[in-house]
Amino acid sequence: MVAPILTVTDAAPLLPPRGGLLGLDLGTKTIGVASSDPDRRLAAPVETIARKQFTPDAARILALGTARGAVGIVLGLPVNMDGSEGPRAQSSRAFARNLARLTDLPIILWDERLSTAAVERDMIAMDMSRARRAEVVDQQAAAFILQGALDRLRFIAGKG
Repeated sequence: MVAPILTVTDAAPLLPPRGGLLGLDLGTKTIGVASSDPDRRLAAPVETIARKQFTPDAARILALGTARGAVGIVLGLPVNMDGSEGPRAQSSRAFARNLARLTDLPIILWDERLSTAAVERDMIAMDMSRARRAEVVDQQAAAFILQGALDRLRFIAGKG
């Protein structure tokens, strides 16, 4: 069992017509998790996983995916502003490769440039306290990443 690691364009024809997706914002200390509804219209934050080691982190992600009936995983790929990939993107690709060995769910890489900054800006505009922002920023970023992929999938399908 080794899941494919794909772009959203390559994944679109392989996904079943219905079934939610799980979104991940992979950080060095935490992993933000979001999920979508089965019709893949809306992403919602789920939780923030405090990173320990790959095996328990992956087990938690896969348990959340199973509980939510996920048919795929969208992993944010932190691409540099010039489009190049640095150490963080390489780390995300390595995480995707390792996760792919544990599941048959397709893993979709999504350019996450500025996702955390956009989410931070929105939370500041809502006058959210710094402490509360720190609690939810990663899962909100995961929802932002997942929503971008959902919107792109809808566009590809001609429903956007």
